Amino acid sequence: MRNDGTSSRALDREECLALLRSAPVGRVVYTDQALPAIQPVTFAVDGDETLVIRTMPGSKFEAALRGAIVAFEIDDIDAAARTGWAVTAVGRARAITDESEARHLARLLPRPWAPGAREAFIRITCRQVSGVRLASAHLFEIPSRSRALPGVS
Repeated sequence: MRNDGTSSRALDREECLALLRSAPVGRVVYTDQALPAIQPVTFAVDGDETLVIRTMPGSKFEAALRGAIVAFEIDDIDAAARTGWAVTAVGRARAITDESEARHLARLLPRPWAPGAREAFIRITCRQVSGVRLASAHLFEIPSRSRALPGVS
């Protein structure tokens, strides 16, 4: 096996949640007609265990998410520098039907990027959260102490 000079380390739950709070866009991984599908979305973190997205009422996307187990992913990768991180959360998605909760979420969520009325809300309760940080191996190296060369004072 070839070492490409890249190292990785697992992120703890707190680091993962902090990164989730910092990202403007993520990807929902779900099943559409028995096939895997991925949809980029704007989102917000509500509390410590919940992600919230907005979508169009009655959309195929909303229907696919209702009650489903989904994955949610964010990342920030610099391919040239071989550094970055990725966080994945897995949990059940449920539609928000309570009007007062929907009003709260409308204030919490960023303005949608996609056109159209996005007034339906989906809450994903995170059951599993994991992440990894990638870095060039030299970023993890501890510099050695300088040593005097023989004959040099």
